[in-house]
Amino acid sequence: MSSPKIGVYGFTGCAGDQLMILNCENQLVDLFGATEIRSFSMAKSDNHEGELDVAFVEGSISTEEQLEHLKDIRKRAKMLIAIGTCACWGGPQAMKLEEGGFEKRYKGVYGNAKITVSKAFEAQPVDAFVRVELKIPGCPIDKSEFLGAVSKLVAKRHPYLYRFPVCAECKWKENPCILWEGKFCAGPLTKAGCGAVCPSHNMPCVGCWGPTDDLNVGAEYNLLKEKGYGPDEIVQKMKKFGGAGVAKLVKEIKPTAKEKEANK
Repeated sequence: MSSPKIGVYGFTGCAGDQLMILNCENQLVDLFGATEIRSFSMAKSDNHEGELDVAFVEGSISTEEQLEHLKDIRKRAKMLIAIGTCACWGGPQAMKLEEGGFEKRYKGVYGNAKITVSKAFEAQPVDAFVRVELKIPGCPIDKSEFLGAVSKLVAKRHPYLYRFPVCAECKWKENPCILWEGKFCAGPLTKAGCGAVCPSHNMPCVGCWGPTDDLNVGAEYNLLKEKGYGPDEIVQKMKKFGGAGVAKLVKEIKPTAKEKEANK
């Protein structure tokens, strides 16, 4: 059985997911031995483009040059896997999606400077432009999830990832519910896989694993209002890591006239 040909690529993000792969340490030699790593700029210098069985892509897409490169990767790869919350949902840089005003925000940062590198646009997740077979979320990804996914791919099997929220992991660990303590917790909206690390240390979940399946944004919104949070604050926190995964759902939330008046 031939080793799967793999490429690892990074776009707009912190490169934390690629670093997490390198941080596999004890498993790294086996990982490289069981696969043919054709391209991974952070790990090797003799990179070459070519046909791939699997392409792992980190980061959101925010320039025309990145988009052109992404489309080239997609053409060469049998399977494309988005790794990390930025690639899966757009990341914090996509929290303004569906609000408009990108040009104004862009000019607020760069002013009238002439940018000649590549034309920029509002950051979006990878699947806004190309087909994605699998998303491995995380900020950064969990190395156990990544290694599990690669192991299954080597065995010619499709990886399985959690489809339920962080709340389930909290229950497994018998953590008290932070929401009921009045703290802002995004656990009910966030995909499991982190091991509920923040709530296990009495810290609220901030949603860095991105939105879970079957979101109930309305219920979370109403619960947080009961806890005394304002509409704008709730929406902003929901979109911080949810990006494209919650942008349209959050947009449908209609604050009451009383809430609008309170936010003035």
